[in-house]
Amino acid sequence: MKPDFKVYKSDRFDVEDTASLSLFLYPSSTFIFAKDKNGANIAIHQYPNLGWAELEKIIPSDLLLKQDVPAKAYVHSNIFSLVPGLLFQNGKEEHYLNFVGDIKGEQHYFSCALDSNNLQLVSCLPQSIKKSLEARFSEVSFFHGACSFLSYLFKERFNLIGQEILINFIDNYFYLAAFKDQELSLFNRFEVEEKEELLKYIFIAMEQLKFDKNHARISFFSLQEEEGMSKEWLEEYFHHVRVIKPHANQNYGNGFKNLKAEHLFEASWQMD
Repeated sequence: MKPDFKVYKSDRFDVEDTASLSLFLYPSSTFIFAKDKNGANIAIHQYPNLGWAELEKIIPSDLLLKQDVPAKAYVHSNIFSLVPGLLFQNGKEEHYLNFVGDIKGEQHYFSCALDSNNLQLVSCLPQSIKKSLEARFSEVSFFHGACSFLSYLFKERFNLIGQEILINFIDNYFYLAAFKDQELSLFNRFEVEEKEELLKYIFIAMEQLKFDKNHARISFFSLQEEEGMSKEWLEEYFHHVRVIKPHANQNYGNGFKNLKAEHLFEASWQMD
């Protein structure tokens, strides 16, 4: 049985124009972005019900993945750690992640630098997936999926107020970043099954950071409105709520208008 599959592409798409690929690998979905030599997106393949743990199922058959071009894989794993740049040492990634939880099986460890190397986001993925991608591509590099979100926040930090919480939803979980006086004070990922859990995690973050709920601003890049998480509902609990769209650093040709319906952060901004 073939996995569900969606295609977005430029009106002038030619697979031979693919110069690089960006793979965004979520727990329960996968997006493959094909870019031309100028870095513009020319095609996107989406697998709505196939997460990064099952990526090997589509590697032999996907048209874009058959192109041997430089590839970047952004893995939205729940195993990650932020390490201060001054303390970070290459080769110690497994040690840093041992504080996160029990990691089972043979893993490939990797990291990406953020905030002018002041932070390193460390993560891992199974060696089997790494080997499958390296068998397909001559050049492939790995990053945690939150790198794009955090890189955007660091770029925009001086547009934030003194107490700000920023949330990006993906499927049934979200990343929560809290900035105090333009400095990152908290970053984590939380799963939610009911909308009240969203409130719980925000209130816990505000309490930990001693934020004033009458002053702090809660900014959402996406909302699960089908689950009742509307801006109006949130305004019953918080004074300053906004739903915003990230500034774009991605270029597209004609043919991608339906992509907006996916509410995908990386469709606007990617850490390239």
